[in-house]
Amino acid sequence: MKSRVILNHRDRRDKNHNNNNTNHYTQVDTMERKPLEVEPSTTTTNTDVVDSFEEEQRKIVYRGWKVMPFIIGNETFEKLGIIGTLSNLLVYLTSVFNLKSYTAATIINAFSGTINFGTFIAAFLCDTYFGRYKTLSVAVIACFLGSFVILLTAAIPSLHPVACGNKISCEGPSVGQILFLLMGLGFLVVGAGGIRPCNLAFGADQFNPKSESGKKGINSFFNWYFFTFTFAQIISLTAVVYIQSNVSWTIGLIIPVALMFLACVIFFAGDRLYVKVKASGSPLAGIARVIAAAIKKRGLKPVKQPWVNLYNHIPSNYANTTLKYTDQFRIPAATYVVFLMTGMTVFIIFYDRVLVPSLRRVTGLETEERRRNFALTKPTLGMAPRTGEISSMSALWLIPQLTLAGIAEAFAAIGQMEFYYKQFPENMKSFAGSIFYVGAGVSSYLASFLISTVHRTTAHSPSGNWLAEDLNKAKLDYFYFMLTGLMVVNMAYFLLMARWYRYKGGNDEDITEIETNEEETKQQQLQDKNSV
Repeated sequence: MKSRVILNHRDRRDKNHNNNNTNHYTQVDTMERKPLEVEPSTTTTNTDVVDSFEEEQRKIVYRGWKVMPFIIGNETFEKLGIIGTLSNLLVYLTSVFNLKSYTAATIINAFSGTINFGTFIAAFLCDTYFGRYKTLSVAVIACFLGSFVILLTAAIPSLHPVACGNKISCEGPSVGQILFLLMGLGFLVVGAGGIRPCNLAFGADQFNPKSESGKKGINSFFNWYFFTFTFAQIISLTAVVYIQSNVSWTIGLIIPVALMFLACVIFFAGDRLYVKVKASGSPLAGIARVIAAAIKKRGLKPVKQPWVNLYNHIPSNYANTTLKYTDQFRIPAATYVVFLMTGMTVFIIFYDRVLVPSLRRVTGLETEERRRNFALTKPTLGMAPRTGEISSMSALWLIPQLTLAGIAEAFAAIGQMEFYYKQFPENMKSFAGSIFYVGAGVSSYLASFLISTVHRTTAHSPSGNWLAEDLNKAKLDYFYFMLTGLMVVNMAYFLLMARWYRYKGGNDEDITEIETNEEETKQQQLQDKNSV
């Protein structure tokens, strides 16, 4: 109302000015003069926001590597628990639940796909409503419950069908037994779906992104995060699988449950020390802003060599298509992936402690973006040598290729996750973490489609089936040459798409709202006063 009165007052002045210019000042002087009143505004300027943000940043206590024992310890035991439960699940379903192989494979494929795509939902809820800490709190408890339920299916006779023994026909599981098993798998979906996109971003939140030590700490954290992941896979695919297959399913499943319980204890032990980023609204708003900015800046020239900042690698699933034994001793097919994990684990240590510091001293530049480009050629080289008949060769010849693929994975997987974390807006960090796993889920479906298509297409070819049941009669060399060709196409596609990508520089800042502990904030303020 006040602004309307002022506007009418100005209209009268303009009208008087047009009608009688000579009497203008007289008319203005005779008007009733009223002070200009402005309604109080609650709008906050950008300067106020930045000042408030900087003041809040000074109150945050970034403990960095001091809290890593809680986060990496939780990650290690959580991965040991989940992988230890799921790595031998196919054998468990066929031997304990008496399911047929294709039925068990269907359940596992649906379960794996649901976990990978479930990361999208969990990341959305994390970034929009709950924040990373609360999401992880629910997720680690859900993982423990899921592992415990699956343990009960093995330990309690009424929760699984009677063992086949030497019977010709086996009794399948009842509806109740299947539902109880699916309940355990459902808990694992909730747990793994929440942990995968949030855990990496939560660990990176513990470092100060404004300091040099914090930036280096984030880069090193990505390396050690994947080191624990590969270490957990090596232990689970060897020791835990051996106990489950040769000692007892109950004992073999008790181990993952105990490890998951330790993961929960370690995670909640660091509750008062964590930096907890608050949920900052819907990520869809961030996506809309990114699309609008891309349209607005479509005429800009791309930065030079942007391809070093983008990589999308789909690891191939060739370990299970090889012979599972040598002439001297048997090796389970699933265990061959240990050689890939070993190569990845060893190279992560070498990369983080030797290669990166050396390159920084020589070039003076950060080198984490380079690893995605270097990783592009490694999977291709890992596929190309697979030629010739395999019946006269030891399966240990797979070790060099698997080691090479592991080194490529050390560059590709870590580089991808680091790229997503740094390039996405602050309110989409968890959403960014889910993309890696969704890509893995899509690649699993595409791999199944590719294998079935090749199997059907080459079944009646003159050269023979490329993927015959008898691997000695299969044409695996043709199949791997085809995979090499797909890698080359992937490289060309990558270079083409990367020409249009504009890398988000290190100077781009996002304002983050942090959940601060009241007692710690008061102590920090008291220290500031004493220092003054």
